[in-house]
Amino acid sequence: MMKALTAAALGVAASVAQAADDVTLQLKWVTQAQFAGYYVAQDKGFYGEEDLNVTIKPGGPDIAPAQVIAGGGADVVLDWMPSALASREKGLALVNIAQPFKASGMMLTCRKDAGVSSPEDFAGKTLGVWFFGNEYPFLSWMNKLGLATDGSDGGVTVLKQGFNVDPILQGQAACVSTMTYNEYWQIIDAGLSPDDLVVFKYEDQGVATLEDGMYVMEEKLADPAFEDKMVRFVRASMKGWKWAEENPEEAALIVLDNDASGAQTEEHQVRMMSEIAKLTAGSNGALDVADFDRTVDSLMSGGSDPVITKKPEGAWTHAITDKALN
Repeated sequence: MMKALTAAALGVAASVAQAADDVTLQLKWVTQAQFAGYYVAQDKGFYGEEDLNVTIKPGGPDIAPAQVIAGGGADVVLDWMPSALASREKGLALVNIAQPFKASGMMLTCRKDAGVSSPEDFAGKTLGVWFFGNEYPFLSWMNKLGLATDGSDGGVTVLKQGFNVDPILQGQAACVSTMTYNEYWQIIDAGLSPDDLVVFKYEDQGVATLEDGMYVMEEKLADPAFEDKMVRFVRASMKGWKWAEENPEEAALIVLDNDASGAQTEEHQVRMMSEIAKLTAGSNGALDVADFDRTVDSLMSGGSDPVITKKPEGAWTHAITDKALN
């Protein structure tokens, strides 16, 4: 009897040792190639190799990653740095643990026939802007240009843009917010040609801010078990990203396999993945401190109404990537 008990106890111990650690990831938006690295890591077994059981939660127009993690609904969230730093200044202690996106994909796309050929032409125009934390880079840019965004004379009128490009197609706005990998192509697919448009990339305007970083709650990092879990998560995720960069078409198909909504098409996802690969190229996952400083400077250069009012302390760490990537 004693022998049998011991064997049973050993069996329980073995199964506990083999149980993978659960990680819940909250995406910033719906399932699409913007998040290919994570779906690839799951599909190719990179998470499994790190003893992780990862649940990937899609986002949407009414899902704010910061609110999800504040409510305990995720271990790690993907967010743009302006939104994360604004949340941090308001008291939600988010920390950037990895930065797979090196460049910004954000643009303002304008119709030439609306009389826009340079940023000097924005004054008096209606511009489409995303909110829910996505407005911060735009507001920072307008502050830099000295353009009021309250609709007053000489400034710009801000149209709260839904997550589509209808305002530019229907003539409600001279310009709309677009990403290089998504909404710009929706405008082209709707019938306007590149020659009809003028595009202002935030990168080219010197107001680019970091996008799609991995963020966790600061107090969780004090737990060695959580830190170890994040090291493995970042290592596997970056392996997924580099695989996706090298195999964009197959990565796009993996994303499609995970699209429960059925809304995405192969053509759109393959095109998106080829654009996303340009943004993740050059990053091994470790945050470049110069990119962080540039983002902070941009967000603080808002004159009387900056996005953040002081330089954040402790808003990022290399502790995870130093262990994950070396």
